[in-house]
Amino acid sequence: MGEDRLVPERYRFLSNSALKLIALICMLLDHTAGALLYDDVGVLFTVFGKMIGWHEIFRTLGRLAFPIYGFLLVEGFHHTRDRKLYGIRLLLFALISEIPWNLEHTGTLCYSNQNVFFTLLLGYLGLCAAERLKADGDRRPWVALLLCLLALSFVLHADYGGYGFGFILLMDLLRDRSVLRAVAGACSLPGQWRSGLAFVPIAFYNGRRGFIRGTVLQLLFYGAYPAHLLLLFFIKRSMGGY
Repeated sequence: MGEDRLVPERYRFLSNSALKLIALICMLLDHTAGALLYDDVGVLFTVFGKMIGWHEIFRTLGRLAFPIYGFLLVEGFHHTRDRKLYGIRLLLFALISEIPWNLEHTGTLCYSNQNVFFTLLLGYLGLCAAERLKADGDRRPWVALLLCLLALSFVLHADYGGYGFGFILLMDLLRDRSVLRAVAGACSLPGQWRSGLAFVPIAFYNGRRGFIRGTVLQLLFYGAYPAHLLLLFFIKRSMGGY
């Protein structure tokens, strides 16, 4: 069955790499606003009586990051040559990012919530379980595993929690239903209409890898996450924060 598309093929110009870059920029803006602009009272304009400043703009753009990363995780799951290595890489960066994540949020080594790589890892394991669920005659162990992973996403307080886990599975379930995927995806995450904006660039995805090729560039994009958290921690600390 062919995939229904929001945008005709000839107009799709965003590669996998381009989407990663968009998600990275949106994430940087979001975290910068949360760490450094939380007391910003500047007003650029008003919309229906609501005052809009840089903090609001950056946070709105930041809502695009996770849906795009979740979408790309599903694409990576279906196209990777080494499923095991993919999962190990997610686990490795979840562990590497935890201390920078804690420092950026609290200024200490302790924080009750876990970074988004744990959400992506749990979602990836969920994709593996869902695939086996479809193929295996005995579905009960895979259903049980999916429920355990969902519960774990809540228990760990992973970023976006169970909503993020469910979103990733939803992106896989509706992979060939672009219109329904956009509507359901926008409604499944906190922030809804703002998160739904992520499906605008996703609609222009052309299925090509793009310029991020090779292990080094891939690891650099993974490493941007803990690196920018540490940078924000040091900047906020130097400004007298925490």
